[in-house]
Amino acid sequence: MKKTRMIRKVIKARPTLEGAGVHLNRVFGFGSESLFDPFLLMDDFRSDTPAHYLKGFPWHPHRGIETITYVLKGDVEHGDSMGNKGVISAGDVQWMTAGSGIIHQEMPKGDAEGRMYGFQLWANLPKTSKMMAPRYRGVTSDQIEEADLAGGVKIRVIAGEAGGKRGPVRDVVIDPEYLDVSVPSGVEYVHPTKRGHTVFAYVIEGKGSFCREKDPFTYEVIGVNYFDMKKDPFVGNGMLALFDDGDQVRVEAEGGPVRFLLVSGKPLGEPVAWYGPIVMNTEEELRLAFEEFNNGTFIKKPA
Repeated sequence: MKKTRMIRKVIKARPTLEGAGVHLNRVFGFGSESLFDPFLLMDDFRSDTPAHYLKGFPWHPHRGIETITYVLKGDVEHGDSMGNKGVISAGDVQWMTAGSGIIHQEMPKGDAEGRMYGFQLWANLPKTSKMMAPRYRGVTSDQIEEADLAGGVKIRVIAGEAGGKRGPVRDVVIDPEYLDVSVPSGVEYVHPTKRGHTVFAYVIEGKGSFCREKDPFTYEVIGVNYFDMKKDPFVGNGMLALFDDGDQVRVEAEGGPVRFLLVSGKPLGEPVAWYGPIVMNTEEELRLAFEEFNNGTFIKKPA
């Protein structure tokens, strides 16, 4: 008999400033490494106010991780030390493997209405891949297939599989699944998951009940701040549900359709040494990375 994953924790995204002064909501980040392994950080940078995002994320380094940027509305101009440059537009994904080291910038530009909606997820790399050659994969919206399932459920498959469709991002060490799921009101959707993998859902429209759990006192809820004492029986926009282990996840839309990002990956179970945009396994490796960045030897030339 298949075991349905239960909710382990619900987290409400918290406002923060990042980059050169970008207003965004941090879903999870530093201090949550063991909880979300192999994922490190997730930011929600949806905004209707250009002054809150136009300063962007000027040139900065990364090593030891992958960054996954998914844009819903607006444009993000980018460039990196490998010579890549371009624009991530609505519906596009940028999957960047920093590996041994990359320096890049991301500058949100928004759309004609001033909207800039997107998400960035950081995934850790195992020790054996920390110093791999950097690589960049730009996936355009038309390369992402959409699965149409019973009851009107629609899924954009970025990585992994759903409804007979397979995502264009493949051959990633942590065996990730990244799905953009839309479920109509009153419909329950059941998605299979791999045992032992970390699985979470981040709601971006509407609200839903996950795993048929409607008592928010059966799991921990982390609010926006200390005085946020509201516990809702549903998981709504800007809220993340982290699940316990199991074979499947259930979700039912409540009072209207619900849309969420369903993400999973194989935990690494390795030590994490993390400071800013660089994530290694030991403090000595971290010290060396910053030393190389400061003396100009951060970017490794191919052998």
